[in-house]
Amino acid sequence: MHNFVGFNHQILAAETAFLSAISSAALYGKGIFTTIAIYNSKPFLWEKHWQRLTANSQKIGICLSEFSEEIVENQLSEIIKKNNFARGRGRLTFFDESQTSLWQTNLNRKTNLLIQTGDFRKINNNLRVTISPFRVNSTSPLIEIKSCNYLENILSLEDAKVKGFDEAIRLNEKNEIVSACLANLFWKKGDKIFTPSLETGCLKGTTREFVLENFMIEERKAKLIELEKADEIFLTSAGIEVVKAVVDFNTGSAGILPAKIA
Repeated sequence: MHNFVGFNHQILAAETAFLSAISSAALYGKGIFTTIAIYNSKPFLWEKHWQRLTANSQKIGICLSEFSEEIVENQLSEIIKKNNFARGRGRLTFFDESQTSLWQTNLNRKTNLLIQTGDFRKINNNLRVTISPFRVNSTSPLIEIKSCNYLENILSLEDAKVKGFDEAIRLNEKNEIVSACLANLFWKKGDKIFTPSLETGCLKGTTREFVLENFMIEERKAKLIELEKADEIFLTSAGIEVVKAVVDFNTGSAGILPAKIA
């Protein structure tokens, strides 16, 4: 991470930005975020990221009244300039500070905004990918939300790394392909390109959306056997861009449900 961050309209040294321990964000992970690719010191696909942030905030009840699109975009630009870099990534996180019925507080703020930047994630040219034993619940109320409650994704990623892999493909409770832990998934068969349907529980990634707008791609519900027959597999996200994946289908598959259940 770079040295300076934006925190509630101020530029601070990264180590001096603090979140209240009794906030809804700290207690329950109530918050939303997006990671933005930075090219030539400019955020890529800014409009898509802001649209998703505002849509997500409305769905889970996070107040953004103090943070207009113009204010946030300008502060992101200031942080990029302050950290003096042209290529990398930025993360915008809105933390909920509002009270809950479970634990009443005297916090005055409703929402905190943290803007941080850093280099792109270091990855191999061909990511080594396994199959995660941890399932995605396609009926979860958070399934369309890029929320701060990201522990399932992180546990899935850490499990893959312990096994010697860079990433893992996650399936839902119906044995349908969903995504990687921190990226969307595409595969090519012949002259056709496919990606999991949003109905599987996959996140509507901004890079995913950009690819769909610029290439002929079929969204579908697919089982793992279809991915095994693919000619090429790719992962996409703002943090890794577009990367070819090499999948080991012989590891991590102990969690596959019987066909009769699927």
